[in-house]
Amino acid sequence: MDRLLAETRASPLYLKRLDIAQMVVEAIRYRDPAQYLLHSFVVMPNHVHMLITPKMPVAAIMQSLKRFTGRQANRMLGLTGSPFWQDESYDRQVRGDEEFERIARYIEMNPVHAGLVSSAGQFRGRAPGPITNRPQVANLVASPPHFETEM
Repeated sequence: MDRLLAETRASPLYLKRLDIAQMVVEAIRYRDPAQYLLHSFVVMPNHVHMLITPKMPVAAIMQSLKRFTGRQANRMLGLTGSPFWQDESYDRQVRGDEEFERIARYIEMNPVHAGLVSSAGQFRGRAPGPITNRPQVANLVASPPHFETEM
């Protein structure tokens, strides 16, 4: 699924517009840390990846984020009556430190693998720099579960 999203050119690439991508980035950051702890994210031309530790149900987080950003993006595009995001999001619980590291690396490298840039540091729509709030292995069991979510 990730490969198809990265390689598709058929779906709208609205997030390629810097103003729309920046609005999504600001909305993601605005909700951190009230709704979740944000560990990593990337805004690709047609989808978004986030690695979070939620403080409320993931479905509620995604509904709020997609509703706000969808309305704003459609306003910026001058569109009415059409959804900006797909109804569904792909969410999965991260089950350990090794998986957390693998997902964080995947998110960081997604623009490179999609051919958008030659190195991860060149891509604007991502969490800058290394993850500074990386959970410790001991915390993974005691703390709320971490989730990778894609919208």
